[in-house]
Amino acid sequence: MTRAREALSVAVGGLGAIGLPVARRLDAGIDGLRLVAVAARDRDKARAKMAGFATPVPVVGLVDLAERAEVVVECAPAAVFVTLAESAVEKGRVFVPVSVGALLPRLDLVERAKETGARIVVPSGALLGLDAVRAAAEGTIEGVTLVTRKPPGGLAGAPYLVEHGIALDGLSEPLKVFDGTAREGARGFPANVNVAAALSLAGIGPDETRLEIWADPTVTRNTHTIEVEADSARFRMTIENVPSEENPRTGRITPLSVIATLRRLTAPLVAGT
Repeated sequence: MTRAREALSVAVGGLGAIGLPVARRLDAGIDGLRLVAVAARDRDKARAKMAGFATPVPVVGLVDLAERAEVVVECAPAAVFVTLAESAVEKGRVFVPVSVGALLPRLDLVERAKETGARIVVPSGALLGLDAVRAAAEGTIEGVTLVTRKPPGGLAGAPYLVEHGIALDGLSEPLKVFDGTAREGARGFPANVNVAAALSLAGIGPDETRLEIWADPTVTRNTHTIEVEADSARFRMTIENVPSEENPRTGRITPLSVIATLRRLTAPLVAGT
């Protein structure tokens, strides 16, 4: 008789708008997975957030997550991405990053993962269609464009806007605030367009993937439209995400995408490319 595999241990870095729902779902129970630790900047606040958990877990330092778990989920500010990523990769863990834009300048981590046996598994996040893009990339893709539209408040404070003196207060009509590559967009809008980084990694890379960002007072949802031209297919897809109440820069679907990604690690049946 074949024995069921022991549950994978999972640690979550960050208990904000994404990390907390992920940790809650793991605590509630997901077959094949168990939450063993979390990390947060304010440890007392993190413990308070876990007060209703069935099984509260230790709140530890960022680098300690990889010591305790086989799977490390990054849901923290992009500023601490490298700390989490390097520790997970060096320990040969499965690393699930949410701050995908922060991965683009550190693609050396992919090469290091080959040496340590680690895996970097990028969730779809707030985007759709990455399965189709991955499939098309097995052939030839001529072009990929992502057009992102967000309510102005969802873009406020982005480094690119500050650097270029672009004010969004009182905006009454849509304004295109960025037109460039996914790599440039991830650098200028680190809290807003991780979707562009994920799309570029699934397709033709961050320097060939085009990105437009619009501050649009006529929309109430974070909207992303992918346009792909390939030798196997031409497709255009749009998703309208409900913003998180805790953080309007993040869609409610993002933590759900992370949870779905974790389920795929141990699921006996997986649908989709």
